[in-house]
Amino acid sequence: MISVDRAGNRTQIYDGQGRFVDFLLETAPGRLLLRLLVRPWVSRLAGWLLDRAPSRLLIGPFMRRNGIAPDDWAEERWPSYNAFFCRRIRPEKRPFDFDPYHLVAPCDGKLTVCPIGADSVFSIKGVDYTMESLTRSAELAERFCGGMLLLFRLSVDDYHRYSWACDGTAGDAVRIPGVFHTVNPRAAAKRPIYRENTREYTLLDADVFGPMLVMEVGAMLVGRIVNSPASGPVHRGDEKGRFEFGGSSIVLCLTAGSAVIDEDIVCNSLDGLETLVKMGEKIGAHR
Repeated sequence: MISVDRAGNRTQIYDGQGRFVDFLLETAPGRLLLRLLVRPWVSRLAGWLLDRAPSRLLIGPFMRRNGIAPDDWAEERWPSYNAFFCRRIRPEKRPFDFDPYHLVAPCDGKLTVCPIGADSVFSIKGVDYTMESLTRSAELAERFCGGMLLLFRLSVDDYHRYSWACDGTAGDAVRIPGVFHTVNPRAAAKRPIYRENTREYTLLDADVFGPMLVMEVGAMLVGRIVNSPASGPVHRGDEKGRFEFGGSSIVLCLTAGSAVIDEDIVCNSLDGLETLVKMGEKIGAHR
């Protein structure tokens, strides 16, 4: 996977998790393993193990392998691997742009921007969605048609807490459970799998940018979305929630004409490249 930073430097992102998912979906042994891994008790067991003290043994090798600097984090020690995975960064390491007319990244990640059309298809966590199937709402698909979808892909080494990107009034969160089943068990050469990741979205009436849909998409296996209860007024830079146990994605949907995304991000997206962004940095502006 090729990503580009804001200075234009390209980097090859090794997606080991993606290769593992391909193994699970595209090979007969992988599909047999997947039938076990997607059972609810397996996810609960994995979560329980990662919350236990012995899981701390995984932290040091993970930090060294992914070049994670110890001085960036608010805590110096973590009681478990999951506590480390949900670690808080020092505020000075993620300064927020508080200009109300600037659109900022709600999280660290690899950003792609796509226009939302009536027939647009978006690939998110290896699943193809239309706007209607993503939200399970024809009304929302129509409301955001003509606007933009911003996809922030987080990998396991990213910072997994996220914040509100602007001031506004939030509605109640809507949770969409994940779906997994075999469509055609005999079609071993093709992916005989129908799946959707668990996701949760909130409609935000942003003070400057108008209606905005903010969605978190969990990892396929043991990913967990943990959002703070929030309906009513919210503020740019306030923490919205966190992901646990795996790589995930965040989606922002904007209505037509509400913002202009920075040129480098648009050009990279047109070239099939992701743009590396950090939480709080400017990615666009009010039109």
